[in-house]
Amino acid sequence: MTQPTVLAVIPARGGSKGVPAKNLAQVGGVPLVVRALSACLASSEVTDVVVTTDAPAVAEAALAAGEALGEAARVHCVQRPEAIAGDTATSEAAVLHALDTYEAEHGKAVDVVLLVQCTSPFIAREDIDGVAAAVAREGADTAVTVAPFHGFLWRDGSAVEDHNYGVNHDKAVRPRRQDRPEDLLETGAAYAMDAAGFRTHRHRFFGHTALVRTDPARVLEIDDPHDLARARALAPLLDPAPLPTREDIDAVVLDFDGTQTDDRVLIDSDGRETVSVHRGDGLGIAALRKAGLPLLILSTEQNPVVAARAHKLRVPVLHGIDRKDLALKQWCDEQSIAPERVMYVGNDVNDLPCFALAGWPVAVASAHDSVRAAARAVTKTPGGLGAIREIAAWLLGPTLTDHLSTPTDSTPTK
Repeated sequence: MTQPTVLAVIPARGGSKGVPAKNLAQVGGVPLVVRALSACLASSEVTDVVVTTDAPAVAEAALAAGEALGEAARVHCVQRPEAIAGDTATSEAAVLHALDTYEAEHGKAVDVVLLVQCTSPFIAREDIDGVAAAVAREGADTAVTVAPFHGFLWRDGSAVEDHNYGVNHDKAVRPRRQDRPEDLLETGAAYAMDAAGFRTHRHRFFGHTALVRTDPARVLEIDDPHDLARARALAPLLDPAPLPTREDIDAVVLDFDGTQTDDRVLIDSDGRETVSVHRGDGLGIAALRKAGLPLLILSTEQNPVVAARAHKLRVPVLHGIDRKDLALKQWCDEQSIAPERVMYVGNDVNDLPCFALAGWPVAVASAHDSVRAAARAVTKTPGGLGAIREIAAWLLGPTLTDHLSTPTDSTPTK
């Protein structure tokens, strides 16, 4: 049997009334458009992926993600015409345009076209596989992801009939959950359509529609800032993303205050400042250095304590830096290190620009909520209490002990 051509289309406009630049908003440290793209590329059913957008920044993020995942040849971006890029434009119009453009540029017909929504941050490879296979292999005309739903729905009928009523139940009868027919909620995450039928009907539902069940715990659509906040809070629980290993990282850049310290400063009667650091962090940094990983301490603080700590650890330092992201970019250029291969460890809002630049933004457990939300990984240990030692264990695994030696630092550092 010939392998069908399955094209996944991800609509990702640059604007949004509910959440500005929504499709570039990060959940679990990854932009929404990249989360959807990654799920599509992981699918065994999808041939190619098209991101249709009116925003150059969205296209750049998608293409960069394809390159980083080693799938650049399968990722395509289509410039969406202004006529179908506004708030009133339908997803179907965007998919049809992307489908036509892809076929014209590649000279081959698509058998099945998918609509995959960025606004469902927890979409999984299994969801993509399910809807694609239902149409490509199992005879359905269309398919949609659904989840079991057991709620009682009500409708406000006061404007018409002067009474409110149950939609999926008789309000005079309160059946037990096990006695009710099962309802299924359309998740809004993924749809599949026979391409020829989609062109004829110009709608995502026609003919026989297969219902592909998904985990209700992962059902969430981002329409407003509250949804985005919920998604970020849930990401550490729902994301299967593994912790980074040595193979993922070419360099480690560390913030200082709140990351290598507990964010407190002690001041003596002469106005001299001291901070407390953790012996285990010194061990971890020494192990990373001995493993051959380039290291840098990057701090906005001008206090000499930062330079003194870096000297003890034998790690290069840039401190008194106002624009840490610019300094990080320049350092990467000088070291010939791709930013997407850099782990940046931070704890506060001034680290967020570096989080946007680095491929592996990591927050310590005590970090500000917005920093934890933007991170790809979060330590279990607070800053200044061994968080860097924990990160060294992620990267070096069982070989960590091979790189450990007698520490050359002590606490407190002056």
